[in-house]
Amino acid sequence: MVEVGKKAPAFKAATDGGGSVALKDLKGKKVILYFYPKDDTPGCTKEACGFRDSLPDFSAVDATVIGVSKDTVAKHDKFKAKYDLPFTLISDEDGDVCEAFGTWVEKSMYGRKYMGIERATFLIDEKGVLRGEWRKVKVKGHVEEVLEAAQAL
Repeated sequence: MVEVGKKAPAFKAATDGGGSVALKDLKGKKVILYFYPKDDTPGCTKEACGFRDSLPDFSAVDATVIGVSKDTVAKHDKFKAKYDLPFTLISDEDGDVCEAFGTWVEKSMYGRKYMGIERATFLIDEKGVLRGEWRKVKVKGHVEEVLEAAQAL
């Protein structure tokens, strides 16, 4: 399990556009790693657009925003194009990144239990240390909260 003040789990994963990203390649930058359940659904779209609209503010504090879901690269490409998302989306189809950050959890809807991604965000500093963690995120006001924490680092 991840813990604030400790090194964030290392990962390398496929991204939109057929690329890949590894945490070690982002050393020297703050990383906002946000996990969301599914491309092009109401809450996930609102959250992604919130990060998109605040990207200049994140860039001003040298922070890189990366979204993570289990959607395919092709779905990510469509989602990015549809909403003009200027940041990287990780396709975690095998669930390794979700497992490493503890966001693959049992959920419940209408009495039915199932496994899914818990909406969560992690703030990682320039040295790869976890500095902030938000779990069971409510979309409204969340981007602003994360930005404040990134600015304070």
